[in-house]
Amino acid sequence: QLIVAGGGFAGVWAALAASELRERAGARGTLGITLISRDPWLTIRARLYENDLGAVRVPLDDVLAPAGVQRIEGAVEQIDHRARSLGVAGSAVLQTLRLDGLALAAGSRLWRPPIPGIELARTVDTYAEAAALHGHLESLPASLTIPMEIRYTAIVVGAGFTGIEVATSLVSQLRSLAGRQGARKAARVIVVERAEHVAPDLGDRARRHVDRAFADLGIEVRTASRVTEVRADGALLDGGEWIGAATTIWTGGFRASALAEQIPGERDELGRIAVDQTLGVQGCESIFAAGDLAHAMADGPPPRIAPMSCQCAIPMGQIAGRNAAAQLLGLPTHPYAHPHYVTCLDLGAAGAVFMEGWDRETRLTGFWAKILKHEINTRQIYPPRPGHVSRLDHSVHAA
Repeated sequence: QLIVAGGGFAGVWAALAASELRERAGARGTLGITLISRDPWLTIRARLYENDLGAVRVPLDDVLAPAGVQRIEGAVEQIDHRARSLGVAGSAVLQTLRLDGLALAAGSRLWRPPIPGIELARTVDTYAEAAALHGHLESLPASLTIPMEIRYTAIVVGAGFTGIEVATSLVSQLRSLAGRQGARKAARVIVVERAEHVAPDLGDRARRHVDRAFADLGIEVRTASRVTEVRADGALLDGGEWIGAATTIWTGGFRASALAEQIPGERDELGRIAVDQTLGVQGCESIFAAGDLAHAMADGPPPRIAPMSCQCAIPMGQIAGRNAAAQLLGLPTHPYAHPHYVTCLDLGAAGAVFMEGWDRETRLTGFWAKILKHEINTRQIYPPRPGHVSRLDHSVHAA
């Protein structure tokens, strides 16, 4: 029995790859594959910044059932690698599952620092959180107790990929909402970033496009600044500036799932567990890890640590799932490789920027980059399922 723990990108592609190898080996009657997920959906997490959430969830059973993969709804809470068992909390009691092999793909969670009022900051880390943010925004025109001077002001904390995409999409949404009250000019978005400039992970050329997009969209920026307190009506910065806002959104930083702590071995500063080139967990026979909780080396030159992203989670999941099944079937395993790394960053009404390589060299900007981003977001990162064109090998795609 092969268990896949996690129903995100890495987990779904792990299950599909394991099923594909099982079919090629003619071992459907020999090897069972079960995926454990918290809910019945694959959430297209890379799209949760968008204004329309109507198509960001895919029914897992539509994807898994045709591949002969069973699904258990529940949360993995205990991993005992020596006893080869999992403790799964479902709707009733804690269930113990016996396993022969494990593909661990439990993902990551948004990191919230211990600052006063952090619980008041909204996020787009999960579908429920993104939907709650949308509900809050839609309620603003009727929220007469919120002063107009802050009602349509939003603070976005963090100017990394998520923060940039949230901020640039939020501008049009706030202006539309404010326009219902004839107050379109009241819409205001302020990005707070602790680094010296926005998009600290990008090269100079790509960063210039982001700066230009922010200027064109009227997004304000506070760099080299930290939020020290969040309140319902705004946030306080470390320099003493108070920004009044009805909405504060936290996007800064991710940490690996706490399940990684139950596996013996080295972990990095983000909590990711060390794996070898086949994505096998060192010192734990028959356990492979993929996605945001795996510290894996991708192709160079020089070799790079695979970042937390769906672009890396998909091929990592494929390799982990395939290798977990191969080991159980007595077949050769294969190394993880990521020779063609690309990045596409949405800039809202200002277009997008498309980059290639680990150094993120800008290749396309503006309208055509936006078209490419739309293709990636609505087709390329979706799993194969009835009525939807997709590819199982996503090693050249990005989000």
